[in-house]
Amino acid sequence: MSHAYSFGIEEEFFLADARTRGSPGPRVRDFHAAVEAGVPNAEREMLESQIEICSPPSESFAEAAERLRTARAALAAIGRRHGVLVFAAGTHPTALWRHLRATDAERYDGILGDLRMVGRRSVVCGTHVHVAVADPEARVGLANRLLPFAPLLLALSAGSPFWQGRPTGLMGYRLRVYAELPRTGLPDLFDDAADYARYVRIMTRTGAIADASFLWWILRVSPKYPTLELRIADSCPHLPDALVIAALFRCLVRRVERDPGLNARLTGASRGFITENLWRAERDGVRAELIDEAAERAVPVSEAVESLLALIAEDAAALGCAGICADARRIAAAGTSADRQLRIFEAARSAGLGRRAALSAVVDALARETEGAADREA
Repeated sequence: MSHAYSFGIEEEFFLADARTRGSPGPRVRDFHAAVEAGVPNAEREMLESQIEICSPPSESFAEAAERLRTARAALAAIGRRHGVLVFAAGTHPTALWRHLRATDAERYDGILGDLRMVGRRSVVCGTHVHVAVADPEARVGLANRLLPFAPLLLALSAGSPFWQGRPTGLMGYRLRVYAELPRTGLPDLFDDAADYARYVRIMTRTGAIADASFLWWILRVSPKYPTLELRIADSCPHLPDALVIAALFRCLVRRVERDPGLNARLTGASRGFITENLWRAERDGVRAELIDEAAERAVPVSEAVESLLALIAEDAAALGCAGICADARRIAAAGTSADRQLRIFEAARSAGLGRRAALSAVVDALARETEGAADREA
C-alpha cells in the first residue's frame, strides 16, 4: 500500500509546585508565558496546571521522538526557572481538584460552564495519537473495527494509580475520572459515515455540542484532520512507552484498512466484551486478563501482545517500526508507569515517610522520567 499513514503524537503533562508538589499557584502564569515564547507546538490545556505538546505530522518515529524529547527538555528547563515541575501521568498524585484554577480562555469557560463541577474534577492527562488514513470517508467503519484493540493499548499505558492524594487500587484510574464527563469512554457502533454524520448534525442542531470536537471518546474520527485519533492512553512519562502505543495504533490502522473482514461483524455483545476488557485494563494494567471473543477465553496481556504483534507484523515492517512495536513485550514484562509509581510510593512508606511525602517522591520521579533524566542516569 502506497499510503504513508502519517501520524502525530499529543502529550498532556501536569505542572506542580517544585517545593510542595501541589498546585503551582500564580507562578504558573510566568511559566506559561515563557513556554509560549520559546517552545513550538506547546499549548495550554483546560487547567492552568496542565500543558500539551505535539509532534507535527510525520512518517518517521525517529523524527517524532526527537521533537517530543526536545520539547520535554525545554519544558523542564523553563520549569526549573519558575519553580515548576513538569511530569506525565494519567492522574495527578497529589493535587486536589478544588484547589486548581481553570485556564482563562473562551473555549474552556464554555466547557466548564456546561460541565460544571464534573469539568473541574477532570484532572487527567493523556497521550493522543493521530493516524492519517487512505480514505477519510472510511474512518467511521475503521474506528468501529479498531475498538477491540483499545483495552490492550490502555493496559500498556496505565499510569494513574493515585487520585486526590490517595492510592486507588487501580492501575489506570484516569478513565474512571473522565467517565464523569458526557460523551467519553467507548463510542457507539455507528452503522456508517452517514449514521455518524447524522448523529453529529442532530447533536449540534439541538445544542448538545458546539461541534464534533466535543465528542471525547477513547477513539474518534478527528474533527480537524483526516485522521483517526486514539485517546485511550494515559500520559506516559517514559517516552519510549508513548512511542510503543503510537506505533501499535499506526500499524493497526493500516491492518484494518487493508483487511476489510477484520472485526467486521461486531455486535452488542462485542461491545460488551470491549467494555469489560477496558475495566480489566484499568484495574490490573499489564497483569490483566483480557477476554478474547473469538477464542471464548481470557488471555494474559503478554499473550495478547504476542497475538497483536503477529497480526501487525507485515504492517510494522512496511512502516519501519517493528522494533518499536516489539518493545511492547518489555512493557508487558516489566510493567507500566503505574507499577513504577506504586513501587516508589511503597518503598517510601516502608522507609517511614508519611503518605504526602511518599506521593511527593512519586511526583519527583515522574518529573525526572518525563524529562529523560532517568534514562540518562540509567
